[in-house]
Amino acid sequence: MNKPIIYLLSDSLGETAEQVIKAALLQFGNGQSYKIYRTPYIQNKAQIKKILTQATQDRAIIGYTLVDPDLRQYVMEKSYEYKLEVIDIIGPMLDAMERLFEKKPKMKPGLNHQLDESYFKRVEAIEFAVKYDDGRDPRGIEQADIVLIGVSRTSKTPLSQYLAHKSLKVANVPIVPEVEPPRELFNTDPNKCYGLKISSGKLNGIRKERLKALGLKASANYAAMDRIDQELEYFDAIVDRLGCPVIDVTNKAVEETANIILQIQMTR
Repeated sequence: MNKPIIYLLSDSLGETAEQVIKAALLQFGNGQSYKIYRTPYIQNKAQIKKILTQATQDRAIIGYTLVDPDLRQYVMEKSYEYKLEVIDIIGPMLDAMERLFEKKPKMKPGLNHQLDESYFKRVEAIEFAVKYDDGRDPRGIEQADIVLIGVSRTSKTPLSQYLAHKSLKVANVPIVPEVEPPRELFNTDPNKCYGLKISSGKLNGIRKERLKALGLKASANYAAMDRIDQELEYFDAIVDRLGCPVIDVTNKAVEETANIILQIQMTR
């Protein structure tokens, strides 16, 4: 038996059409294979007619994301003529939004791929988080939108990256009893600083797993309870000195902690 064929037409890259079609195909996860042929950058009816003719021969179905109403109408008319099964993926949404907003859509293909100001701001924030990760350069503290403070293994780095994807410049500072935090930390606005608090028991478990992953003994001083208590006591002293907000991350996912920070930022 020949594999079912799906043709995808788009006046842009066609990624949206492919994602929607593949999401639908997951509902038929019985191991049946299929072929997908994607044709991007459709500009005229001649291109459409050629593909629909081929689809008729292959007994295929058509999925399309075309913002031009004339091209969408042409696909529908030809599908009736050729007796093809077609799926207009974006057209009904455009029509509904036009009625809701009482205005015409721009009818410009590929708008979601344009490199606008927000895109560059997000890239800049991600690069910033990498550059000023783990206290590498204290000068980043003064430039940052947010400064994360915590002992080792309190998710400072992943949290920095998550917030960077929200276009926030984030620096993070590790707290170690033997090392005085950089003076820049105490000279910056405490309202943009966030202490990441964690219970000693939870931190003990996390550090033991980290040591195992590195092929080291779980009994190393890094995971010893006395050492952990010492670090957490020093952390408490630092955040008290700063007077900054403190978030308990003991049982929180990175996304939860990030949302708390974002909510606080919005109220300022």
